[in-house]
Amino acid sequence: MRRTVVALALAALMALAATVSSSAATATTCTDTLAPGAYGAVTVPAGATCIIAAGPIRIRGGLYVGEGATFVFSSEDTPDVTATISGGVRSSNAASVQIHFSTINGGVDLQGGAGPFGGPFDITWNTLEDNQINGSVTVNGYTGFWQGFIRNHVNGSVNFNNNTVLDPDGNELVTNTIHGSLSCWANTPAPQVGDSGGEDNLVTGAATGQCAGF
Repeated sequence: MRRTVVALALAALMALAATVSSSAATATTCTDTLAPGAYGAVTVPAGATCIIAAGPIRIRGGLYVGEGATFVFSSEDTPDVTATISGGVRSSNAASVQIHFSTINGGVDLQGGAGPFGGPFDITWNTLEDNQINGSVTVNGYTGFWQGFIRNHVNGSVNFNNNTVLDPDGNELVTNTIHGSLSCWANTPAPQVGDSGGEDNLVTGAATGQCAGF
């Protein structure tokens, strides 16, 4: 009898674990906002806007931002609103990807842009600020109004290439600690301090192209 009860209890626990695991893996589509809590994969579909101003948020299956979409998490003024994103951050021709005060496991790969105008703010901008990023970072071909990569700690290489923003004060890439290489090519304007008041990047590997000595 006791063995039967134990067996039933173990079966119930396994079923519960399977349910929790399945729930964690479920994809969530964000077209407005997300409440604080845990999610599996999160997708912001093409043309949609997802603005998250409360945390903490935990994303276990990666974040994907689609064409012309806008994703905003936290802000420079809300350091208490934090996130952990495992599975990395990816975008394809997004309007804006703005992430602050987050731990990102799996790196960042932002490809392309949707032009300098549009979205919920009338102008578009990418910004990654005050994040811990475990994995490589690629920002390639962004075409927004402004872009910043500021005060991040990166365990991996950073590739910042082919980005053309309309604001001459854009492409601010400063005050980062990068445990890897930093490569910057064919950006307009070239990566700069701008009006951020920032400092040179600390790079343990080679800094090449427009970021050599910067």
